[in-house]
Amino acid sequence: MTRQISRRSMLKAAGAAAGAVGIGTAVLPTPAAAAGAYAHPGLLHTRADLGRMAAKVKAGATPYTAGFAKLTANRHSRSGWAANPQEIVYRGAGTPQNYATLYNDVHAAYQNALRHHVSGDSAHADTAVAILNAWSAKLTALHGSADRFLAAGLYGYQIANAAELVRDHPDFELDRFQEMLTGVFAPLSDDFLLRHNGAVVSNYWTNWDLAAMCCVLATGIFCDDKAQVARAVDYFKNGEGLGSIKHAIPVVHDDGLAEWLEAGRDQGHALLGVGLMGTFCEMAWNQGIDLYGYDDSRFLKGAQYVAKWAMGGEVSFTANTRRKGAINGWSGSETVTSAAPVDPAMARPIWAMIANHYTKRRGLSASYLTQVAAKSAPEGGGGDYGPNSGGYDQLGFGTLAFTRDKATGTSTGGSTGPAASASASPAAGSGSDPRPQTGGSTASPSASASSASGGDLAATGSNDVIGWTAATGITALAGGVLLLRRRDRARRASQ
Repeated sequence: MTRQISRRSMLKAAGAAAGAVGIGTAVLPTPAAAAGAYAHPGLLHTRADLGRMAAKVKAGATPYTAGFAKLTANRHSRSGWAANPQEIVYRGAGTPQNYATLYNDVHAAYQNALRHHVSGDSAHADTAVAILNAWSAKLTALHGSADRFLAAGLYGYQIANAAELVRDHPDFELDRFQEMLTGVFAPLSDDFLLRHNGAVVSNYWTNWDLAAMCCVLATGIFCDDKAQVARAVDYFKNGEGLGSIKHAIPVVHDDGLAEWLEAGRDQGHALLGVGLMGTFCEMAWNQGIDLYGYDDSRFLKGAQYVAKWAMGGEVSFTANTRRKGAINGWSGSETVTSAAPVDPAMARPIWAMIANHYTKRRGLSASYLTQVAAKSAPEGGGGDYGPNSGGYDQLGFGTLAFTRDKATGTSTGGSTGPAASASASPAAGSGSDPRPQTGGSTASPSASASSASGGDLAATGSNDVIGWTAATGITALAGGVLLLRRRDRARRASQ
């Protein structure tokens, strides 16, 4: 069975994207994306997002002020943080592990960069740039056990996000940083998605794939590499590993919830996976690619499932068997029959981003996401969730960064039936968030709001990707095809 991410599948994704235009509401990308480059900043935060955060904090608006207080209280956000770059970073048993140095510096760079945009204090931007420049000047490799792939994926997407916030700083060494991303981080993540460390494709759990996918996508966007972005998006949809959406979320139930595969493993890794898939969807959205709504909002159903389960609710679980082992080597299997036990007090800064997308951008009901996001607020970041690596798996600060007003033109949340779904896609020109203009979607005409919400979800007030990354001018081409089809239908009707 081949794992090659083929050119044919990438072109197929582009063709499907073109065919999707005209179904529902097509939302235009930014002029930069249409011209062949990506919008910057455009990973987890756009310029509009950063402006919103600054304005809300300046106005003393809640809950932004509480989110900003979490940021300023974190020691990593202090200007003057001294970087400690390494030539080789090691992660994994049996090696001289020093990867904590990397993730602490990465989070310090990100937090200082974010703090600069909110406060306007240039000292924080200077600190972030100094950290990033120090690492790009010294780092040459990531080594270790299989865990080196986790280091590449997690810290690769994170360091790209930190750099994206200061890429226009006059002292930032952009070219050298891009060389580090493409020469040190992304090759490991690319290779993992292709070969899975020489193991059978299901040997590694969902979060391994998702970490690698986030790194590949973030690198592609940061470096304006359309082929890299197309590979990541295609893997999300069609990848053979457990991180692709239909493997990560294998079963959809009639109640509108969908099983998250790693719920059968443990709570911590399941939360990590949901956070990573949300991160992947958000970065894609900010470049005009709607994966949040892909396959009838399958991710919404999976995130709702994990939110309910993580708060102690009962969820259905389908027994499954996972093959393990090396190709042409040892082999085995593992059968999981039920969802793992949970600690409802466990917190991870993953929920604000996901809940705000579905309930505010799309106007959908998502009661479990709403509840767990409120329970987790205000979200902190690296350093607020324990001293070990698990506490640094997400960049965090979602209360500050992703709280948004409900987009105009979306449903009010009182209805979850087909009538509500027509307005579930982001509305072009929405006054509360300009990002739907840069993060286009093509709305599924009826099913999304009703099936994704589920019968047991209280009102809180198949989408596909438009392939801006795969080709330029798809909208014009698809629009022309649609016009020709309409004219042909009219001609035949008149005969």
